[in-house]
Parts: sequence; structure tokens; C-alpha cells
Amino acid sequence: MEKHLHLIASAENLAKEIANFKSFTARTIIDKLQQNPSSYWLEQLRLHKQPYKADQNYQLWQEGSHPQAILSEAMLRQKLEYIHHNPMRRGYVDDPGHWRYSSYRDYAGSSGVLTPWSGELPSWQVLKIAIGIYLECPYPTNFT
Repeated sequence: MEKHLHLIASAENLAKEIANFKSFTARTIIDKLQQNPSSYWLEQLRLHKQPYKADQNYQLWQEGSHPQAILSEAMLRQKLEYIHHNPMRRGYVDDPGHWRYSSYRDYAGSSGVLTPWSGELPSWQVLKIAIGIYLECPYPTNFT
């Protein structure tokens, strides 16, 4: 979505992994905007930066997150359906399978743009790879 992100993730220290994800994506997006002069967007990120963040010029993400524990298979399915149908509810597509950056196609048996986590990498690495694909820029091989 243009103003927010929904994801289902699991990690031993989820707060730390979300912070890593936000840091990586902010740095990658800001670097990409600086490489391709996008003064409007950079100015927006500068204007919306919290005043006390004196050590940085831009702020991409709001602070914090709104995690919800998924306590059952039924709740997981409900959250997936909510995420998959969000672009439709917003009027961007007529079918959830038409939203390019959704995992809906993968769950429906087709191939999507992003690869859902298969358990082979820690979830935050997969998220970093996904955002790298979305930005069409190389992602770092050092995920520390």
C-alpha cells in the first residue's frame, strides 16, 4: 500500500527484526531517491521528520509498530485475508490477485512477484530481499 505495510512475521526478537527491516528499507529507499533526483519526495521525507531526530535528514517510517499476536490457525487465515483484500477495499484493484506485490497469487497456486518465506532464511532477510526486488536494486549480501 502507498502509506502502510502489512506483514506476517515471526522471529525470536520481532521488535529488533522489524527495526532492522525499517532501517534497511529507509536507507535503501532514500539512497535510491538521492541517486535519481526526486527532490519532491526527499523534501516530503525531510518535512515529516520528527524535530528531535537531529542526526538524520529524512524520516521514512513512523516510529513504532502495531503488532498483533496470531494465536490460532483461524486468526492467521483472517489476517492473511485482510492483507490480501486490502488493495481491493481501497479500490486499487477488482481482484486481490491483481495487486502486484501481494502474496495472494502464491496462496492461490500461481506465481507472484514476491516469494513468501519458506523457512530457509530468517524472516527479516526475506523481507529485505523482497524490498530489494520491489525497488529493483541489488540487496546487500551482508545482512548484519
